[in-house]
Amino acid sequence: MHQPALFMLLGLLLSVSAMAETTEDALDPQRQAELETLLYQDCGSCHGMTLRGGLGPALPRDRMEGFSVEALAHIIQYGIPGSAMPAWKALLSDDEARWLAEHLRTDNRLQTLQQD
Repeated sequence: MHQPALFMLLGLLLSVSAMAETTEDALDPQRQAELETLLYQDCGSCHGMTLRGGLGPALPRDRMEGFSVEALAHIIQYGIPGSAMPAWKALLSDDEARWLAEHLRTDNRLQTLQQD
């Protein structure tokens, strides 16, 4: 790989890493708590209050880990056409959608649907 391309790749990776860190920092703890409430109540109205499914599919952490933060944030922001999943772009910022996506992948109370 040529040096300029290597430096560009390194710069891109550092930018993505910094962007992920700033998303967490951009939201104060109160807003994070509000988003968590939104997730388990508003999203829970379709996905189940414990995210075990309902009108919408279950959202366990092990399933959410299969999606990138960007993919989940896009679904949150733009919905899924032809389904009951609405777009939340009018109510949530990009940082808030990314926070929710990251929360689903890492801090989700529902780790798995598998029974022990």
